[in-house]
Amino acid sequence: METYPPIINTIIEQLKKLPGIGTKSAERIVEFFLKMDENDLVSFADNLKKLKQNVKLCKNCFSISQNDLCYVCSDAMREKKIAVVEEYKDVIAMEKAGFRGRYHVLGGRINPLEKIGVDNLTIKDLLERLDREKPDEVIIATNPTPEGETTAQYLIEILKAQKYSVSRIATGIPVGAEIEYTDSETLRISLENRRKT
Repeated sequence: METYPPIINTIIEQLKKLPGIGTKSAERIVEFFLKMDENDLVSFADNLKKLKQNVKLCKNCFSISQNDLCYVCSDAMREKKIAVVEEYKDVIAMEKAGFRGRYHVLGGRINPLEKIGVDNLTIKDLLERLDREKPDEVIIATNPTPEGETTAQYLIEILKAQKYSVSRIATGIPVGAEIEYTDSETLRISLENRRKT
């Protein structure tokens, strides 16, 4: 038995396609939309449409942008360091952490199980860019997952062979965590990545 008018059922089904949204959450969102001021709702819908029309990939680093070059690539005051990350969300996280260099977004990571290889990522573009820009340092900032580590190792080998100064972000025990509750793999990596003080 249909409990909602067809338009509401349609919107609920569309909302359920969003990550983390189930039926109950979708129903609450529709209820919120129904209570919204009409001008606010129209503005929200217009912005969703503009999102798809106006947001694209930066031609230099492959992060998201509303222009051909993102705000980072347009900033001449950035340090001559390039952090290589998997996704644009990683750029946002590193910006919040205070990194003042530039970025290169791979668009994923090497993952043979999902048929993602070197040619599916922006690695060729990275190498061409490094040749043009000649950065002081290339920081490999892929995630510490098996696929992220595979991608990092591949990049480190080819970049070192081309005589670039390459570093890898450190991994280990998070700030505020206690050693006794840390899993053995994280603790092992922390010990391997220890630094002299």
